[in-house]
Amino acid sequence: MKSDNEAPAGAGISTRTMEMVVAAVLFTVGAIVVFDSYRLGSKWGSDGPESGYFPFYIGVLISGSSIVNFVQALRAPRATDTGLFVAWGPLKLVLTVLIPAAFYVLGVKFFGIYLASAVYIAIFMVWLGKYSWLRSIMVGLAVNVSFFLMFEVWFRVPLYKGTLDPLQFIGY
Repeated sequence: MKSDNEAPAGAGISTRTMEMVVAAVLFTVGAIVVFDSYRLGSKWGSDGPESGYFPFYIGVLISGSSIVNFVQALRAPRATDTGLFVAWGPLKLVLTVLIPAAFYVLGVKFFGIYLASAVYIAIFMVWLGKYSWLRSIMVGLAVNVSFFLMFEVWFRVPLYKGTLDPLQFIGY
């Protein structure tokens, strides 16, 4: 019986590939830190370090380490690759939740936490739970009306309403 690490070639993303991708992403983050720290001032001023001094060097360390990791992964012979990082099947399951979650975050930004959460719950109930649309919408609304009453009315703790503020018509 084969384990996930012994899947046939092309059955997923290799560990070597993921090491190179992560190194490239971290290099980009470090480069952004270096660029912005330089813009803020990364030198030693007359009264001490400027505001970007320490972040600049942290960004240099992140970028430099990422280059070393990328080169090591690139130069490693394929024979020493430790196998699959993730097979396509489990990756698809992760993306089934991750991609809608990213849209949910965008929905919160524009429509607020209550409306975005109601839609998110309803869609997940229909899509993954195979519930009817009516039941899913009712549960999504009931949960978020409960949260609205609890936070906004009883605790008087306002949650984010979004840039479009769809709840302004009820005075919140």
